[in-house]
Amino acid sequence: MASIDTAVLLAAGRGTRMGSLTQHVPKPLLPLQGRPILEHILEGLAGAGIRRATIVTGYLAEAIEGHFGDGSRWDLNLRYRRQAEATGTASALLLARSELGSAPFLLSWGDIIVDPGAYRALVEDFVDRSCAALLALNHVEDPWRGAAVYVDDSLRVERIVEKPPRGTSTTPWNNAGVFVLAPRALDYAARVPPSSRGEYEFPQALAAMVDDGEIVRGHPLSGFWSDLGTPEDLAAAQAAFQPTRRDG
Repeated sequence: MASIDTAVLLAAGRGTRMGSLTQHVPKPLLPLQGRPILEHILEGLAGAGIRRATIVTGYLAEAIEGHFGDGSRWDLNLRYRRQAEATGTASALLLARSELGSAPFLLSWGDIIVDPGAYRALVEDFVDRSCAALLALNHVEDPWRGAAVYVDDSLRVERIVEKPPRGTSTTPWNNAGVFVLAPRALDYAARVPPSSRGEYEFPQALAAMVDDGEIVRGHPLSGFWSDLGTPEDLAAAQAAFQPTRRDG
């Protein structure tokens, strides 16, 4: 199988937990060590061999699209799709379907920061051991803030529990918000029912894939990981993240 060269980035959210920081600036453009959050992600993707990416925008879409343009500064071909209403991550992903064709692709939330080398490691793992979905996993004391991912000894995913009550999980693995997906994952995204919030969420598609016996595997991350949800998360990343350095 050839390497993965296409990505989708979900960057439509309002970022309400950031408070006043996102009143006039979309969260993907908030500065992390002097550069927008999303810029770090794009540089990491380019370093992993990604050449085309679709960014799904929403809140203050013009600012994101104006800043990144066609992506040539990062050796990427960027395209955009707008999510007019906040109807969930599965709906957002499906907006990019026409750009994806029949090849596997990388998917990332637009506010997840990882060690730059993690993208290449994830892509290489998928290419080496093809599956329906490969989930990046980060090790935490308690995955109550995200999704608890239960895996067997071979890292095949057995169960995903979204937002488990604090202290109830018996796995240290959290859904890290970066994936490599076979095209059939899109069919599952198109079939998810609305959540209790009335949104169509991509993790529900992953859970359905597991239930149907699709091969869904976990990929433990090494190095830095952060879900930049709050000002405190952003401040911690300012101190700890080691970004990609570009020449020139």
